[in-house]
Amino acid sequence: MKNLNVLTNEQASPEVQAIFAAITKKYGKVPNLYAVTANSPVALKAVLDYGDTLGTGEFTAKEQESVALVVAQVNGCQYCLAAHTAVGKMLGFSKEETLSIRSGNSDDPKLGALVALAGEIVLSKGWPAQKLVDDFFAAGFSKAALVELIGLVSLNVFKNYLNHVADAPLDFDEVQQLKQEAVV
Repeated sequence: MKNLNVLTNEQASPEVQAIFAAITKKYGKVPNLYAVTANSPVALKAVLDYGDTLGTGEFTAKEQESVALVVAQVNGCQYCLAAHTAVGKMLGFSKEETLSIRSGNSDDPKLGALVALAGEIVLSKGWPAQKLVDDFFAAGFSKAALVELIGLVSLNVFKNYLNHVADAPLDFDEVQQLKQEAVV
């Protein structure tokens, strides 16, 4: 038995059904990770609201997906790697770019500084090397962006850990494994 069920629309409360309708409008479906999160309507609403709020901050959609990719790689979350690779491709990333980002790198120096720091925040449990923070600022990011980065990391860690416990069935294309698991 799974620890958490993937709730269908029919199993969901009317409140969650309304949230599922909004998710379907945005993504074309309710990804299984959100259907698992719906076991707690409060948590589902919190995750979506947190992501939507952070989405209005300083980072572009591509930068946000880059953070999600590197965090999922560090945490070994295959579901989130598949989901964020799909979204990244919709935003214009090539397969090679997603693989590079997952490794904590990018040909774009600004994006490279972002993913290096994001990966290090996860690896160091919130104690990143000062050089990576300095590189982040040197790349043109603000102090507000640093706070928002920590928010994005925490949001994605939540999703990764929830999937580890729930083991939601993959409803996105599997992604290529990296030869190295360590990033940054």
